[in-house]
Amino acid sequence: MNNKFMEFLENMLLPVADKLNNNRYLSALRDGFMVALPLIIFGSIFVVIANFPFLDKVISEEAFTAYQNALGPASAATLSIMGLFVIIGIGYKLTEHYEGEAIYGGAVALAAVLILTPQVLEGVSGVIPTASLGAEGMFLGIFTAFIAAELYRFFVQKAWTIKMPAGVPGAVAKSFSALIPITLTLTVFLIVRIIFSYTSFDTVQNFIYTIIQQPLTELGSGLPATIVAVLLIQVFWFFGLHGQIIINSVFDPIWYALNDENLAAFQAGLELPNIVTKQFIDSFLVGMGGSGMTLAVIILIFMIGRSRQLKELGKLGAPAGIFNVNEPIIFGLPIIMNPLIVIPWLVAPVVITIITYFAMSTGLVPPPAGIIVPWTTPPILSGFLATGNAWQGAVLQAFNLLVVVIIWWPFLKILDKNYYETEKKGESK
Repeated sequence: MNNKFMEFLENMLLPVADKLNNNRYLSALRDGFMVALPLIIFGSIFVVIANFPFLDKVISEEAFTAYQNALGPASAATLSIMGLFVIIGIGYKLTEHYEGEAIYGGAVALAAVLILTPQVLEGVSGVIPTASLGAEGMFLGIFTAFIAAELYRFFVQKAWTIKMPAGVPGAVAKSFSALIPITLTLTVFLIVRIIFSYTSFDTVQNFIYTIIQQPLTELGSGLPATIVAVLLIQVFWFFGLHGQIIINSVFDPIWYALNDENLAAFQAGLELPNIVTKQFIDSFLVGMGGSGMTLAVIILIFMIGRSRQLKELGKLGAPAGIFNVNEPIIFGLPIIMNPLIVIPWLVAPVVITIITYFAMSTGLVPPPAGIIVPWTTPPILSGFLATGNAWQGAVLQAFNLLVVVIIWWPFLKILDKNYYETEKKGESK
């Protein structure tokens, strides 16, 4: 029965996961976010520093305001316009996939988005609202980057280029070669902008946000969709596929947009609008020892482990697990295709998702403040930072860790017993 069920899951999920993993658009989207990640973390660090707890009680109000204003550009130049970095990354990576001049793919994607972006703010022309380059503009930026890179590739492959004579410096030749494809690509987006100016939406941003982004964001911010995403991450990992990469490729645009909304509210001193954000996933699920929160497994190994195999695995996995790197546990326990631990592996993250969601929705713990905490930040500290320096976030992580330990306890005990008895049999021969 178990073998048939495992075979059914494998036949159903592996082909889907393989296609998602190798899809050029999802790969470009994932890599685009990776390009932006160092800049996002830089901005987040200074948001934490600018909002250090009790600092406003130690220094005067004027000094505190001056202090925040001095550090403000760090987040304004990174977090507030994170969409720009993602757009460049997507255009670059997708063009690179086609073995084209990747730098021009990134540049044309950025220019296409700027053409579609209204350059008017409160009646002043020539000013681009940062909201259009952040959460609200994220979906438009992603779609535009895909289309711009594809159009650029199409025109290049049609050989609609200017070929310079031999002897011309390479940089100059490449620049002129890209001139016609870039011109044609950007002209398409200019025409699109003109067409939308005659519609009731006025801009492409309004159309995308109203028709696509807002409904998807509302869906992705809910508990049911989050449970499905978390469960799929675990299922893919169980079959040896990097579930985090696969699912994040689909959900990251939604989670980052929600994150950005919370950050704007946090900086303005307003109520945080969202519970599920990028940091909800990264700090309270993945940030507990890696996917599946396997820091609890390491703790249990030291508590109840008798087999040499598990004891050695615990020593090997502990240093990395503290910083949320859990490949030693995933491949050493092993978790992949191991029916003895499939239940806690799938159940524990779902239970923690529900606990965390209700703890935040009831006001016991503040929601994530939109601050991007590096994923290698150890638990307890990451919960404190992610919730805007709130001690409740750290306590919630500690409680969640205890819950995962309890869920895993009987299953790891069985696994340890099997390993221990096998080792004893080997010694008696």
